[in-house]
Amino acid sequence: MNLYEQLAKEFGLKKKQVEGAIHLIDEGNTIPFIARYRKEATGEMSDEVLRDFYDRLKYLRNLEDRKQQVKASIEEQNRLTPEIISALQEAKTLVEVEDIYEPYKKKRKTRASVAIEKGLEPLSYVIRLGEENLLQQAQNFVNEENEVLTAEDALQGAMDIVAQQLSEDFERKKKIRNIVFSTTKIETSRKKSAEEKEGYLTYSMYFEYNETAKDIPPHRILAINRGEKEDILKVKYLHEEQNIKSVLMEDIVHTEHNEDCLNRIVEDALKRLILPSLERELRSTMTETAEERAIEVFGQNLKDLLLQGTLPNVTILGWDPAFRTGCKIAVIDCTGKVLDTATIYPTAPQNKVEESKKVILNLIDRHQIDVIAIGNGTASRESEEIVREIIKESKREVHHIIVNEAGASVYSASKLGTEEFPDMNVSLRGAVSIARRLADPLAELVKISPEHIGVGQYQHDVNQGRLLEVLKGVVENAVNTVGIDLNTASSSLLGYVSGITPSIAKNIIEYRETNGAFRNRKELLKVKRLGASSFEQCAGFLRIKDGTEVLDNTLVHPESYDKAYGVLYSLHIASDELDTDSAETSEEFEKIDFPQLATQLEVGIPTLKDIVSELKKPGRDIRPKRNPVEFLSEIMTLDDLKEDMVLTGTVRNVLDFGAFVDIGLKSDGLVHISELSDKYVKHPLDIVRIGDIVTVRVIKIDRERGKVGLSMKQLPQH
Repeated sequence: MNLYEQLAKEFGLKKKQVEGAIHLIDEGNTIPFIARYRKEATGEMSDEVLRDFYDRLKYLRNLEDRKQQVKASIEEQNRLTPEIISALQEAKTLVEVEDIYEPYKKKRKTRASVAIEKGLEPLSYVIRLGEENLLQQAQNFVNEENEVLTAEDALQGAMDIVAQQLSEDFERKKKIRNIVFSTTKIETSRKKSAEEKEGYLTYSMYFEYNETAKDIPPHRILAINRGEKEDILKVKYLHEEQNIKSVLMEDIVHTEHNEDCLNRIVEDALKRLILPSLERELRSTMTETAEERAIEVFGQNLKDLLLQGTLPNVTILGWDPAFRTGCKIAVIDCTGKVLDTATIYPTAPQNKVEESKKVILNLIDRHQIDVIAIGNGTASRESEEIVREIIKESKREVHHIIVNEAGASVYSASKLGTEEFPDMNVSLRGAVSIARRLADPLAELVKISPEHIGVGQYQHDVNQGRLLEVLKGVVENAVNTVGIDLNTASSSLLGYVSGITPSIAKNIIEYRETNGAFRNRKELLKVKRLGASSFEQCAGFLRIKDGTEVLDNTLVHPESYDKAYGVLYSLHIASDELDTDSAETSEEFEKIDFPQLATQLEVGIPTLKDIVSELKKPGRDIRPKRNPVEFLSEIMTLDDLKEDMVLTGTVRNVLDFGAFVDIGLKSDGLVHISELSDKYVKHPLDIVRIGDIVTVRVIKIDRERGKVGLSMKQLPQH
């Protein structure tokens, strides 16, 4: 099966789709560009499918390259056989290729290699053939010059050779690997020194734990890894050794003459050479699978967070709560511009509540504030209580909402934060971030490295390179799905646009600051280092409001402007009518015969549908408009809770085992996967997403550990 056929089979694609996708990737096109503007070539493969396709394409190409390297190396040794060539052709993974290559690698000195140097290899054949009088035959290999002093020494050396041969036989190892990976159990227990470690009770369920490795859920694998790394857990592997030993004895003559010898060889091969290697491989594979799952869930959570609703055309007061150092305040207008800042001390130990109220009421009146965004960190609930009082005393209608502030402090101290607000106190930048992420989560959160946003599971334990690679793809997908305003976007946001590197993003900002707002997309070609190739990749994702070309405020690519005007001409609609909400215009679009018009305009139907969708609503933001009035519970502490109490909360994080919901406490409550629905739930993401407002019932209160168990069963949901 060739590369194209294999990818078509694995992804359920037609050969033409595979060929189109590979051709576009090899030409250097970005995934967002291919997904959006080359749908005909790929059969409308989505961004997510294309990224998985690209990863698999890289793996298969690396696999083929490695096969050729191994083949060449063995051929150089004059040891290449038809059997090896066939085995390499059949190998489906890099692990299998390395197994085939193992006997032919240049190795460091081993017990077997030393024995071979001493001339004991012929004796190893005697053992495998089950011949009589092994010790007597071993006597023939005693040679003081070779440091083989006794028959026992000779026999032991020959046994070492057989043990290594068994461990390197790739067909045997493949069978043993299948047994190990399908039947081995992982047993964990508490180390004697565990109680000396802070937080060791976090791992209490693993103090007496036993489960078949293949059945362990990803989050448990990562928990075991962390517990072992923190020197709290001890991990043991329980193998079906008898089945493995049977595989090792295959093709070896077994007689009463060599039985004892073979048993010792098999035991040695297993314990010294095979099982330690396969245990490491099993654990590595389990970890890799668990990490991929954790990264996948993190990615979905991040996407949901980035694509949360916006809160446009309002003035927002960002409130970064704290105790001793005071609460930091920042006011932004509807464009995100900072209008005012302040520091107040309404919380302990200062408790200057009345003085703080006056400051905030004055800001509300002076700047016509619509919403107060409170960070959910330390002193959040105490701050919320004061904000409720302020709203009651305000002459203006003001709403408030709790905002996840994860990463705000990272942004505050970052190079970007310093560049944006060089004259602003570091602590005040956090309040700006809190306010802005309520107005436009996507535009603000891209300024923070994704792993600091706090919507993952064991994100600091997984492969950081892979995590950043996947999360970068998620952010790119979100940015390019929404499209961004070329004249207001930060360099951080621009850097995630298809075809724009961080250096080009800075050049765009410099051009904008020197020449003023871009008037049309073509002007991008005047930006330093932004050539025709970059323009092709990025232009469609960059919007320009009130420019000289109405289509520049859509996701229609400039290469398709003639097709877009062809659509308008066929419907007798003038381009200046596109900004209106005319019912007549809307009706005209509904009458389109897509197959007929596609033929007439010589354009693919998927591209035509995208063009029409954009023409219906130029400048449309696919994200929902957020309602600033979100229900916030009156719950402040655990003492306010009672079992069976029904509350409303906001989903803050979704993991494999459940969802964490903000119900007004310092720590979020957990809705375990078994409590998410009255029906069977395959994964929590099938039921809830970050930002959802849900109704929950309190089912467990652990006051000692500060944890709350919640349920969504038999309850109406929003």
